[in-house]
Amino acid sequence: MIIWIASYPKSGNTWVRSFLSSYYFSENGIFSVEDLYKIEDYPNQQFFPEKKIKKWEIYKHWKESQERIKKNNKIKFLKTHNSLINILGEDFTQPKYTLGIIYVIRDPRNVITSVKNHNSFKTYDEAFAFMKKDNTTIWGFDGDYSKTNVINSWKINYQSWTRKDKYKKIIVKYEDMLNKPEETFYGVVKFVNNICSFDKEIDKDKINNAIRTTSFDNLKKIEERGEFREAVHNLKTKEKKKFFYKGPENDWKKILDKKLAEEMTEYYKDDLKLFGYYEKN
Repeated sequence: MIIWIASYPKSGNTWVRSFLSSYYFSENGIFSVEDLYKIEDYPNQQFFPEKKIKKWEIYKHWKESQERIKKNNKIKFLKTHNSLINILGEDFTQPKYTLGIIYVIRDPRNVITSVKNHNSFKTYDEAFAFMKKDNTTIWGFDGDYSKTNVINSWKINYQSWTRKDKYKKIIVKYEDMLNKPEETFYGVVKFVNNICSFDKEIDKDKINNAIRTTSFDNLKKIEERGEFREAVHNLKTKEKKKFFYKGPENDWKKILDKKLAEEMTEYYKDDLKLFGYYEKN
């Protein structure tokens, strides 16, 4: 059964994944890059053995690959940016394959800066158009269609995961991980333990070690040493770019110009109010 760590891109998914790998795959909670990769990125080629995924046909392989995971009869964390959608009668996932959902959300006015950097957009207007586009799809590097993620818009992505009552889920705000990490990550561990029926007492020392060693600064240093494999590439030059970009310093109030900040605040007004983000610049 799968525990999904889902999010729109650049919302803190890797942070949650790093924390979970530290807490559940180590003895003391100390982060290890090798433990991180025990939580795999879905979809990806290893889930489709001996298959060549064609462009636009990833949806044909969701069910079969998750059926294999279920037959292993083990709990498996998977990271995804895909929306929880149905394409031509095929669901991205179903309750029979899914133990629970950890959905990570971040203020879209802060997401946009990382989206602009990650996708090599020249302007914020381009990045905003990308975030609003309903049918947005991202591919793997060099056209690897096994990594196709149908992310849709920022709005559709979060709504698709958070409005499905038939799934057990927890919504984790990036800002809460930043401002009250002990309380937030304790809640994540409690959720996982409950849906997995773990009867072990929550180890607060282990949580603290995982929080400390998965801080933005520590993960950034690991990337600078060349130990982090999930590099971002410039779409035109193919050169590697920084994955850990601004982190806590990414503050829309200081970065976005007034016109764009007001436009985004108005466009996402109801969403911002729902998650306690709403305020005018």
